[in-house]
This record gives sequence, structure tokens and C-alpha cells, in this order.
Amino acid sequence: MNSLSHLNHAGEANMVDVSDKSMTLRQARAEAFVVLSEQTLALIMQGKHPKGDVFAVARIAGIQAAKKTSDLIPLCHPLMLSKVEVTITALNEPSRIHIETLCRLTGQTGVEMEALTAASVAALTLYDMCKAVQKDMVIESIRLVEKRGGKSGDYQVGTND
Repeated sequence: MNSLSHLNHAGEANMVDVSDKSMTLRQARAEAFVVLSEQTLALIMQGKHPKGDVFAVARIAGIQAAKKTSDLIPLCHPLMLSKVEVTITALNEPSRIHIETLCRLTGQTGVEMEALTAASVAALTLYDMCKAVQKDMVIESIRLVEKRGGKSGDYQVGTND
């Protein structure tokens, strides 16, 4: 890359002008993990958690976060997302929760930040919902898993490393 795209001619931070970019299908997947005790995971899975359906609330929070990414991340473009999906899966060995997000649109800029924001906020919501029963949970490995479309091409964990 020859120049930093978020700097103007005076070296000041500014939003990148994407008006000359082509409208193309763009998609990104991200993930995060929440490590928690077997007891806390059992409460969630048995529907006995005192705050109710933890996964449903985290899923909605992730979707809302993707839609609000430009309000949270400076210089991010507001996007008209056509798809936001948040999948939450309990894993038993070790005891943790896997969050995977998918964001898609036809537009002039990518959706990586939206997918990452959705995964992050879903993980934070899980933590918030469960902190009353366990405070030492760990949120880890928030990362972009896949990106498709756009000028920089496709990316997938493990194939472009």
C-alpha cells in the first residue's frame, strides 16, 4: 500500500471517499469465544439462567451492533446491510461459547468491521448476562474469519496467512 487511505493531504484523519468504487457483493465472517465454567454453561443450556435466554439476547445485541458500527468506529461508513447473522454455539471441551457472525451487502466498501463488531458485542452481552453468576469469564480470539469481494480480494483464515 503506497499511502494511508484514512489520511487527507494534510495528514489529518478523514473518511475514505468510496464514491468511485464499484457496487459489488461483499461479505465478511468473524468469530469470538467466551470461556466460562461448566456450571455457567449448564445454567444457560438448561434454560435455568436467572436472566433468561442468554443466547437470544446476545444474538440480538450482535445484530444491532453490526447495524450501528459506523456510530461506534470512527471513520467507518454507514452501510445498508442486507444480511446480518449471529450464530452462537455451546462447546463442552473446553467449556466455552463460540460466536460466529456473517455480514453481507452489495456496496462500495467492505463489511469486516460490522462482522467484527457484531462478534465483539455479542460476546460482551454474554459476559454481561452471566457476570452475576461468574465474573472470571474470558472473551478471546475475536478475529476476521473470511472476507469476500472488493478490490483487495478474498481472505480466509488459514489460506492467506
